[in-house]
Amino acid sequence: MEPAKKRRWGAGGVAALQWLIFLVANTVALPVVIGEIFQFTPAETAGLMQRTFFVVGIGSLLQVWLGHRLPLMDGPAGIWMGVFAILGSQALSQGSDPRAVLQSLEGAMLVTGGCFLLLASTGLLRRLLSLFTPLVTGTYLLLLVLQLGGLFFQGMLTGDQGAFDPAAALIALGVFFLVLLLSVIGRGWWKSYSILIGMLAGWSIFSLLGRGSGSGMPTDSPYLTVFAWGLPRLDMGAALTGVLVALVLLSNLVASLAAVGEAVRGRSDVHPRELTRSGWVSGINHGLSALFSTGGLVSLSVSAGFIRLTGERGRIPFFIACLLMIGVSLVPPLTEGLASIPGPVVYAALLASFVQMAGTAVRTIMEHPLDERRATILGISLVLGVGTMFLPTPFFETVSPAVRYVLENGLLVGTLTVFLLEQLWRTGERLPTDPSGNTGDQPEESDLKEGIPTEQVGEGKAEGTDR
Repeated sequence: MEPAKKRRWGAGGVAALQWLIFLVANTVALPVVIGEIFQFTPAETAGLMQRTFFVVGIGSLLQVWLGHRLPLMDGPAGIWMGVFAILGSQALSQGSDPRAVLQSLEGAMLVTGGCFLLLASTGLLRRLLSLFTPLVTGTYLLLLVLQLGGLFFQGMLTGDQGAFDPAAALIALGVFFLVLLLSVIGRGWWKSYSILIGMLAGWSIFSLLGRGSGSGMPTDSPYLTVFAWGLPRLDMGAALTGVLVALVLLSNLVASLAAVGEAVRGRSDVHPRELTRSGWVSGINHGLSALFSTGGLVSLSVSAGFIRLTGERGRIPFFIACLLMIGVSLVPPLTEGLASIPGPVVYAALLASFVQMAGTAVRTIMEHPLDERRATILGISLVLGVGTMFLPTPFFETVSPAVRYVLENGLLVGTLTVFLLEQLWRTGERLPTDPSGNTGDQPEESDLKEGIPTEQVGEGKAEGTDR
């Protein structure tokens, strides 16, 4: 093999490894959280970890292959984690059977998947695209940074016992600034693999100090279990939950496609065919989540920050990373090993990605002039969304669960606010109404977009994205 080809293969392999660690870092929290809420045994939590790795690998692979075809991870959805937390804590406090709640959540995920499939098959999904203006998607991304940024920063500063850990905080801050430094002033290999370098450095320091964060979970079975929580239950509560979550995830999907599209192609426009294909796969992925009894998946906007941080815009390394993720899920010792990366190191690397995503949010909002109307809508949405984030947890205890997990989620409150105000507050001036800048007078699918053929825009292909 020629030296140049060897170098390309080597660079691709390291990029795939970096993507794999990114996939793992965004996956390990959900199984642990669900296990703690529902008081799983260590073996049950280990099984959930294994199944979650498998579903994330399959779901992301289907999206990059048949769906949006972008290097965009499908990972555990924060909204689903909130639903699990609220319904689980309520079931335990009332003495209800936690298994019945989990079976209802399986049914809710099937309903959400059905909603995505219905919207994609009827063509409604592409018609709804015009409702997600740059102001809506940009505000969503900014609220996401504000909400998760606080959680990640807290994770950097705390140790295994949940209290402030000065040593862990110091190492995590070092990883955070190392990743940012390499991504800003690094060149070539150092910039492309800044996250991998930072995480390996932090993991090594933890190990040298004798603080390797082993999972302590037995993983002795290589077999994946279907319906580990029992057969799904479909009732009115599950149906309502599934429909509401589908609406929230739709706004997340559009925002994620816009953010990653801007990172890969330099434009935040979302092509209707791209959204439709992604909707189909999102429906399938929710079916897989219910089948393997895991939390529901969603396209993670933080992928855009990772791409900007590392400069890795190619699909092939991401595709290989998805295959590796599937393989890791079938080898329990590997699952346990990757899940043992110290939490503060993981949170530090993810928080560095959010620095880039904050910039993406601001650029998306500023695609149109920030006149008085848009500035007021933005301000109201941020005030209500961020204000909700600071409310104490038991504030809405007397509200029904279906409404409670909406009111307790500042991201959801702010997104719904900007969405409604953008539609209800109209002016005489006609502005573009969809993320691609289409005013409605132009054909939905033009032959050229800034000199790039339609088939390339729809496939998510720009120069170098398949390398």
